[in-house]
Parts: sequence; C-alpha cells; structure tokens
Amino acid sequence: MTHVAILELGAMGSRLTRVLLAAGQSVTVWNRTPDRAEPLRALGAAVAPTPRMAAAGADIVLSILTDDAAAEAVWFDNTTGAMAGMRPGAVAVESSTTSPRWIARLGAAGDHAGVDVLDAPLVGSLPQAEAGQVIFLVGGPSQAVERVRPVLQPMASTVLSVGPRGQGAVLKLMVNSLFAAQLHSLAEGLGFLSRSGLNSATAAALLSHVPIVAPPLVGAARLMAMGDHTPLFTVDLIEKDLGYALAAAAEVNATLPMANCARVGFQSVQAAGDGDRNVSAIARLFV
Repeated sequence: MTHVAILELGAMGSRLTRVLLAAGQSVTVWNRTPDRAEPLRALGAAVAPTPRMAAAGADIVLSILTDDAAAEAVWFDNTTGAMAGMRPGAVAVESSTTSPRWIARLGAAGDHAGVDVLDAPLVGSLPQAEAGQVIFLVGGPSQAVERVRPVLQPMASTVLSVGPRGQGAVLKLMVNSLFAAQLHSLAEGLGFLSRSGLNSATAAALLSHVPIVAPPLVGAARLMAMGDHTPLFTVDLIEKDLGYALAAAAEVNATLPMANCARVGFQSVQAAGDGDRNVSAIARLFV
C-alpha cells in the first residue's frame, strides 16, 4: 500500500486527510499544533512530531500550507524540514497556493534529492474538501502525475494534468484572480441593485437564473445578501493570491489590471479589519 504523509492540518488539510483515511489509505500526519492531529490519530492516522519524520518512509508527501514562507519553513528547515526526510524516488506534492517562484525552488531541491516534485494546488472550499470533491491542478512529469493519481482521486472530483512543473501554480493563481475579479464585480453590482430599490436577497435569487453567473458566484451573492461572512476562503488568503499573481505576471511581462483592481478592493476590506472574514465581505465596500 502507498504510504502518504500530510503536512499541516488546517481547514482543508484535516478534511482531506479524513477522506483519505475513510478510503483506507495509510497516512502519517504532522501539524504545527499537535493537538489538532489527535482526532485523526483516533481515525487511524500515525502522528509525527516533525515534517521530516512524517516524510521519512512515505511514498508521497503532500503539503497544504498558507503561503511561500510557511512552505519554505516546512520543507526546508535545517532540522525538521520534510525534504531532508524524503527518500529518493518518493514524490513531493505541493498543494498549497504558492508563487511559481517557490515551486521552482522546491523543484530544484527535489531534483537534487532524487525526489519528483509536483505542484498540485486544489480548487474548492471546505464543503468540497469534506465531500472529496476538490479539483487538483497538477503540474509535473506525466509519470509522476500518474503515480499520485490513485492517492489524489479519493479527495477529488477531478485530477487535471496541466503541463510541466509550475503550471499548476500559475493556473491556480489565474483561477483565483478570475474569482476575485468576479467577486468584486458581483459586490458592486449588488450594491447598485440595492441602492436602486431591489432587495439584495431577491437580487441574489434572480441572479441564479442568469446563465453567466456561475454557481459559486450565486452562493457568494446569497452570503453577501445575508451579510454572512463566516470564513470559508478568507480575504487575507485571496489578497495573498492576488499579490502572487501580479508578481508572477510581471515576471513574464503580462498585465492583470482587473486582478489589481480586485486586490485594491480586498486590501480595503483588510484595512477595515475584516481580513479574517470570508471573501464575501467585499460586499461591505458597497452596501
């Protein structure tokens, strides 16, 4: 049986680990706060005290971390880093939403250690993670993608091989930039409709019948109308992703004016003290 190590048990990581365990997968977990691993130990996971020890003996090591800095600490720490614990021939799967530059650094370290590195950021939020219905955008050699596919599949509705290493990260940043721009437009549109006399809840319901409004935006519209900004995907995270996207675009002489506009909006939400709220809180700029 393939042995998997999961690094970091945040909202997404803990849910996906539960799905893997329910599928009968052999899993070792590590989390910065050890107490969060105990419910998973009760479900059959082994618990390691460091990323390096979690990675030791694993065939696949998958991380779901907040940003580049967190990923660097978990993978490269001189004493506890996961890369130093991986055996040659294993596969490192970076499922965090990171910059392409970080993926290049992790890939170079993997090449030096004889480890295949895949960037496999995921699309989806907490409900999709609980249901095993996220989408993995996997960049890297096709043979390595096929090696990890049986492990990723129980957690996913789709596992997409998107091209060479690094392309998963780029595609994920584009997806989140598109989502951010749509959220910004949706929030300003609901503000316009509300000030024009159309109840926000009614407007959100009506938008569900319009073909250009995708289901995730319909859901966001309903949250905006209710003023429900319970965290699912936070303002802080989408602002971070937009920053990575803009920096990556600049490196290839591309421009992302709509992403930049959306980032300014989300930064305004952060400045108001709502960075830890759901992305639907962008509506507060327009009510």
